[in-house]
Amino acid sequence: MNGTTDDPTLHDRIELTCLPVLADVREAVGVTLDAARWWRVLRRAAYGSAALAFLAAALELLLPGEPDPGTVARTAGLGAAAVAVARLMGPVVARAVFLAVRAQGEARAVVDAEGGRWTARDVEQLIRWPMLPRYVETDRLFVLLTPRRTGSGFAYLPKHGLAGPADAERLRALLDRHGARV
Repeated sequence: MNGTTDDPTLHDRIELTCLPVLADVREAVGVTLDAARWWRVLRRAAYGSAALAFLAAALELLLPGEPDPGTVARTAGLGAAAVAVARLMGPVVARAVFLAVRAQGEARAVVDAEGGRWTARDVEQLIRWPMLPRYVETDRLFVLLTPRRTGSGFAYLPKHGLAGPADAERLRALLDRHGARV
């Protein structure tokens, strides 16, 4: 053998190395939640509940008779709590995930025709394409998603972990071959 190969899968191997960044994790969690049907339903329910709570508080204030300040405060507080939960869910989950991955230090990912391999100090994980058949590309990341629209799993590949801009093109082509862009 002359040291070269015609194996096309060797050209499908892309490596990434980077330290965890909170902004990347926040974006990946946000993309994952936005892709999940259950999250969209829950978020609409939270905002709808808040609107109803604020309407009930306004009616208590505007209807004839003496308004009960306790009822107004509790009802408005429930509406505010529903909005707060809907707004804070992503950042709270992202922070928890970030703390876990940051403790592992520098991460390395190898993506090829088989799937993705993620390694860090105490972790080594292989995920084959059938487990992550969908992806979303953002300015910063490629976010790989599980097949279920429930948003139960994801992996992310930060573009700043690539060796160069050409690797982003190669990674996009590889993801297009093995998955579907969302």
